Amino acid sequence: MNHVIIGTAGHVDHGKTLLIKALTGIDTDRLQEEKKRGITIELGFAHLDWPDGTQAGIVDVPGHEKFIKNMLAGAGGIDLAMLIVAADDGFMPQTLEHLDILTLLGIKDGLVVITKCDVVDPEWLEMMQEEIHQRVEGTFLEGKPIIPVSAYTGQNIDVLREELHKMVLRAGQKNMRVPFRLPVDRVFSVDGFGTVVTGTLIEGTMHEGDLAEMVPSGAATRIRNLQVHGKDVETAYAGQRVAVNLAGLKKTDIQRGDAVAKPGSVRISRMLDVRLQNLRDSHRVIQNDMQVHLYHGAAVLMAKVVLLDRDSLNPGESCYAQLRMQENIAAKTGDHFVIRFLSPLETIGGGVILDDSPQRHKRNVPAVLEALKIRETGSGGDRVIQVLTELGTELPTVEKLAQKLHMEPSDVEEPIRELCARGEAVEVLEGRYVSSSVMDKIWTACQEILAGYHKQNPLHAGMKEAEVRQKCFRNLDQTAADALLRELRSEGKIRRVSDRYALADFEIHFTKRQNNIKDRLVQTYRKAGIESPSTDDVLASFATNEKIDSKMVLESLVTDGTLVMLNPQICWYKDVYAEACRVTREHFEKEETLVLGQLRDLLNTSRKYALALLDYYDKNRITKKDGDIRRLYQGFPE
Repeated sequence: MNHVIIGTAGHVDHGKTLLIKALTGIDTDRLQEEKKRGITIELGFAHLDWPDGTQAGIVDVPGHEKFIKNMLAGAGGIDLAMLIVAADDGFMPQTLEHLDILTLLGIKDGLVVITKCDVVDPEWLEMMQEEIHQRVEGTFLEGKPIIPVSAYTGQNIDVLREELHKMVLRAGQKNMRVPFRLPVDRVFSVDGFGTVVTGTLIEGTMHEGDLAEMVPSGAATRIRNLQVHGKDVETAYAGQRVAVNLAGLKKTDIQRGDAVAKPGSVRISRMLDVRLQNLRDSHRVIQNDMQVHLYHGAAVLMAKVVLLDRDSLNPGESCYAQLRMQENIAAKTGDHFVIRFLSPLETIGGGVILDDSPQRHKRNVPAVLEALKIRETGSGGDRVIQVLTELGTELPTVEKLAQKLHMEPSDVEEPIRELCARGEAVEVLEGRYVSSSVMDKIWTACQEILAGYHKQNPLHAGMKEAEVRQKCFRNLDQTAADALLRELRSEGKIRRVSDRYALADFEIHFTKRQNNIKDRLVQTYRKAGIESPSTDDVLASFATNEKIDSKMVLESLVTDGTLVMLNPQICWYKDVYAEACRVTREHFEKEETLVLGQLRDLLNTSRKYALALLDYYDKNRITKKDGDIRRLYQGFPE
């Protein structure tokens, strides 16, 4: 599933917050001061759901000029934009500034919403639509839908909701292969949990338990807990609004503008090489050595603009420049940024980062400009990515790549780091890499195989792990195959259920009769404990017209791990099996060997069930039989 953030933008009091409430039922004005003043000061968040399961997050950003810093913090994670224009006011200064900011931040799709259409007559509304058409010419909103609505009467709210649905469905897939990064726009403490930060996960996937670091400070931490839309989750994906409970850090250790990132994935710098754009409608000429406010993610820093090939940059022009700060910044090549004039505060330009940790450049040096041109066109790592793709699933090391390229390993390290940072390559095992295009081919083949399996076995939770490895990675060793499967899991494309794999969006659909059978089977095995009845006896307890369904449902419960089948006649409920494993594990912590009689006594059961469990351990390589004794082999999985 693709995860998309829709952002509102527009002038103060043009009805953004009320519109979101009409769409979602959620009031995003969470601060008392906002309630009192009737304007959005801080960022507000909501989520919009559609009947087909599609979901999008919504960021309500402030419209008042004084709060544009907060608007920029929210706009950094937006995929799609709703530009809000009130029917009784039309385009206002902040409407234009917000549109410029969205354009500078690289947003490609959106629509325009005319609010308060119930307070104007049809002729005025028609004139307003024509004005908006003219205003958005040359921007990413040119030719996009313009929808008049009323949040008070509900007029066209359903039409708007459906247009947003279409936009979300056509939104480009996020690259989940990039190391995770979450710019922080809120920091607070929760009793019993500690420090919590919120933001939009702009890259990669976060997992509960992952090690992380705060950048630019470098403070080490761990992800204790994740929430998306108020619900606990084990994994968060790029494009989601996320609350992150961080271990080992105080609220005072973090400030708005920091980012939570995978350790070592973001370089810290005080200089950035950029392609700088002066806005077409700007009232300022950007001069060399000019001081500006730099907005990046939720961070705001003072920066000096060094124009590398000219003395001034006029409105509508762009050039290569170096931004120099007095404070550290944690940015990545490819990030977008905005700059504002010092006083009066007004947006004058922005652009894209070409090098996140450059050397200090002299101006008007042809070699510097040529190097930036190469960086801008993305050709710096072409030879490395070409060889990496040719090597396919060999998962080469830097040394192997250097050998193939007739280069020194030290000369390959920087290109491979940048390729991984851009998501064009993935480090699937420590020091071993695969190209993103090869991962795409693996995913296409895996998707086809699993989709076929689901079609043939609609009540199975998934395909056996060993079978997936054999069909998707026939000539690959298990370590490499498992690493590639882990990467697909991390990207949210597949999921693991017990010892099986399934497509992430696959669900088992039972009939009403099958659901009743499922409940009876679970109750039978849960109540029976270790000494469960034989499979034949359990199935014989169902009526004749339930025989086929009961067998299918029992098999389904085995595939999803609810039941553990020790042998064809003995099944245990999962909690019973887990307790038996706990007892066995504790025995092996004290003793090197285990015999049948010992296990029988440990479980307080008969020889039949103890032997079935030992055989199951042997079959799954947990233990290995040596005469009449067992020793740990591969051990118990985590």
